[in-house]
Amino acid sequence: MAAQQSPACTLLLSVPGIGLLTATAMVAATSGDVTHFADARHFSSWFGLTPREYSSGGSRYLGRISKKGDRYLRMLLTHGARSVLRAAKVAEGAGKEVQGVRRWALDVQGRSNHNKATCALANKLARICYATLRDHKLFDEAARLNMKENRQSFVMPH
Repeated sequence: MAAQQSPACTLLLSVPGIGLLTATAMVAATSGDVTHFADARHFSSWFGLTPREYSSGGSRYLGRISKKGDRYLRMLLTHGARSVLRAAKVAEGAGKEVQGVRRWALDVQGRSNHNKATCALANKLARICYATLRDHKLFDEAARLNMKENRQSFVMPH
């Protein structure tokens, strides 16, 4: 199978909500190389998943998602996000501990509604895919969280 031969597809399959179709479509669209994107926000906006920004002076207003970009990949990311959100809700209902991206998605759903949480999670999944392809490392939620906590920028001065 072509997905098993591609290292980029293998990396993307480690991300929750990213299946075979999404991984192969993303690699086909980007060739597995994300270096031409400035950052994860630009990568996510390439799919039309980032909110429109209306800013003036010190105020920043984020509107609806632009929906400009690859419709097929945006649809696949949205379905993957919906799947992750549903699985997290079922796991929480069964009394299992929900952590990481799944916990974040459930918190967003608690603050807003299901569709906004799905869109926000799709945006986050696109950004995770960007980081996975950029770093050439499998997605490991615990390792990324640990790395984030140990950054020098987060150390409080004494």
